[in-house]
Amino acid sequence: MTERNIETLWLHLRWLGVIDNAGSLTAAAQRLGVSKAAMSQRLRELEQAVGVSLVSRTTRSVRLTEAGQQLVDATRGPFEQIERGFAGVSDRAAAPRGLVRVTAPVALGRQQIVPRLPAFLRAHPEVRIELELSDRLSAMAQEGFDLALRHTNAAPETHVAWLLCRTDALLVAARAYLRRRGVPQRPEDLAGHDCLRYLRPGEKAVWSFEGAARASTAARISVPVAGPFAANNSEALREAALGGLGIALLPDFSAGADLAAGRLQRVLPRWRPVGYFGEGLYAIRPYSPYVPRAVRVLVEYLRSELGAGFGVPG
Repeated sequence: MTERNIETLWLHLRWLGVIDNAGSLTAAAQRLGVSKAAMSQRLRELEQAVGVSLVSRTTRSVRLTEAGQQLVDATRGPFEQIERGFAGVSDRAAAPRGLVRVTAPVALGRQQIVPRLPAFLRAHPEVRIELELSDRLSAMAQEGFDLALRHTNAAPETHVAWLLCRTDALLVAARAYLRRRGVPQRPEDLAGHDCLRYLRPGEKAVWSFEGAARASTAARISVPVAGPFAANNSEALREAALGGLGIALLPDFSAGADLAAGRLQRVLPRWRPVGYFGEGLYAIRPYSPYVPRAVRVLVEYLRSELGAGFGVPG
């Protein structure tokens, strides 16, 4: 292979690395903004040039062969350096720009993220946001997302992660329900109440609590609960609680506004629910040598907006 021929294959090599990250030709094509046919053509040209097969194809994915992986590993560093250099120059621009693809849980997105986006987009008119609301955990690299907002205890070590804010789980109910059924005084009293729980397949209907001065798991109290309604969406549980259907266990970002307005009331405020929802809201993205400026600006904005909490009365 001549030097001139090698120079015509730089873009082919870069695309091979994207295929490795994305896991399929379709996903790689979407990330690059090209057709699947163009991806296949570049791959064939590269395989013809090196004289060996570089990927193993299945009906749903592609996997690099040993030769393909060797080629990607050998060229990844230089391409990352080029990406960092180009991005550093690009960041000198006066304003962040470009498309940011975001995925977030449905309730969090509807209640806390979407209401805050108009102000951000007015302040950064050259940034565009595509938001997918789904409670399904996405394979970020394969589906082309720049950022995922997650309610969890800890972000995966393989990702870049920013803590947006800490969160709490709260027991809440409508005043009408509490007048009708009475106010629980201890966690054990919940066994006699209609409890609205977050639905997770295979998970037992048990809520656990720690007292305000208790920190060890040995001091926890666990109570089996039951009720007329369960859902895999905290917004649906909040609506059921507002309708007087029972006592709901909710993350504070779902309950805060209704507590502040008096539409809901905290139940067992001296007890802290544990082990049910994540303790923090994180913005995460797959590791890469460079984080686009538009992504960084969006993360900084969300941290400033969410850092003050969700208006939960003390």
